[in-house]
Amino acid sequence: MIFFTADTHFGHANIIRMCGRPYSDIEEMNEAFITLWNSRVSGGDTVYIVGDMFFRCTDPESILQRLKGKKRLLLGNHDGSWTGKVDLSRYFSSVDTLLEISDGKHGLTLCHYPLLTWKHAKRSYMIHGHIHNDTSADYWPLLCRRERVLNAGVDINGYQPVTFDELLANNQQWKKENGGEWE
Repeated sequence: MIFFTADTHFGHANIIRMCGRPYSDIEEMNEAFITLWNSRVSGGDTVYIVGDMFFRCTDPESILQRLKGKKRLLLGNHDGSWTGKVDLSRYFSSVDTLLEISDGKHGLTLCHYPLLTWKHAKRSYMIHGHIHNDTSADYWPLLCRRERVLNAGVDINGYQPVTFDELLANNQQWKKENGGEWE
């Protein structure tokens, strides 16, 4: 099975307040995320992490060792804070900045930053992170109207890796609640 996630920010205390996450501290958040991840993902599954896996985390390896599945990392703006301290080849099948793949049913472009245009945009999907659950930016109306631009961030996906179908449904609901009308 294939899963997607982004913006976990393991180790980042301020993200709890900034995104309104329902955790009292980073230890509770980190443990909840690990539990949710491992309740869905098995050893043979692939998880695409679309950026910002850790930020201000003092021991990323202690978390990476506990997460199930084959992990593929797409680098985000905060990933430079930890990737130089870890042997990435030990924990990730690949590390990229942009990736074009297929899940067997859909063409997918994955990048931490949301793109408004990409290869085969009329028939494929763009999966991103970076914006968390923020709808205040001036580009939000553009993203919100694009049915094929999907936010993999944990803040709108139940704080866990999700399948493509779950990602699509969660984004449709989130966009509908925040002004989305499809083009």
